[in-house]
Amino acid sequence: METARDVLTALARRYAFGDLEALIAGGALVPDGRAKAVAPLCAFGQRVLDLDAEDFGMPEAVGEVPRDLLDRARASRMPQAPKERPRGALASLRPAYALLLEVIAIRWHRRDMAALVAAVHIASEYLPLLAWEPVLGHAGDPALIGASVNGDGSRFGVPIEPGSPRACDHTRPERSACERTLRVAKEPPPGWRAYLDRQHSQVASALGDCAARCRTPCTVMTRLDDLVRADLTERCKLAAEFTDGALVKLRHAAPVGHGFGVPSPEEVETAWARARKSLSHQPLGKAALEGADDDGYPLPGLPALFSAIASVPIVPDTLLHDVTRRITTTLG
Repeated sequence: METARDVLTALARRYAFGDLEALIAGGALVPDGRAKAVAPLCAFGQRVLDLDAEDFGMPEAVGEVPRDLLDRARASRMPQAPKERPRGALASLRPAYALLLEVIAIRWHRRDMAALVAAVHIASEYLPLLAWEPVLGHAGDPALIGASVNGDGSRFGVPIEPGSPRACDHTRPERSACERTLRVAKEPPPGWRAYLDRQHSQVASALGDCAARCRTPCTVMTRLDDLVRADLTERCKLAAEFTDGALVKLRHAAPVGHGFGVPSPEEVETAWARARKSLSHQPLGKAALEGADDDGYPLPGLPALFSAIASVPIVPDTLLHDVTRRITTTLG
């Protein structure tokens, strides 16, 4: 590499947005006009790579970022107020999972295994909502979910004494989260954000249990057409198998979990091979993962698995690739 521009371009192509921004701020040899254009792109790219979904779609947080990139990021943003529009990841989780696939692939190529495991864990937490999305018509938006889970015979969010003949298989935290999701859309923004931070993933888990594990189904499930219900149950069981599998369990050996170790790439590959074997025991998982070794993805079959659970094709996004392309073009 002969010039500062070569170094900066190489960093951009490695998605090292934070390092690139720091070098430019530190006086790296970039014409002033180009530095002012590149710095906001670097800040935006780093927020997206870090999955900082609270901020990465907001122009006031990142500066002068092209509108098309901002709009694509906003599709994966969790709204930070009950009435915020657009609804982003509450309207559909499909853009968020496409972005997660791109981030996981980038973390693999950068050998950032702790960050990869963290992204896989995030994906596992919301998989049940991805499965429920075709049934609900949205991704568990608290402002809309009541129509699908309330009514006579529903035990969704209803306090029930253990041992009751109408006992619900939801845990106490899940029941609390379900009760909260039915009223949080009327709360002020701080309460809404607290719910998203602490309880929305519990609602996802609870809905997954309704479809895949409930021993005494209530009208949340029994109101569904038989074919819809059978399909939803199969997809939620596959989501539960992934969440309980070896790849997600690596979180507990990483700094994002309860220990201080970081899995090696070889350990990640081994864990994913074990997870794939378990997932293939289910007919839907077997069909999704068959021939996955040729898909070109670092964790072969992961895009096909998410697609099977979502019941629509989900492929890795190119948002971060396009941010890199904008940066290198601006650098010249």
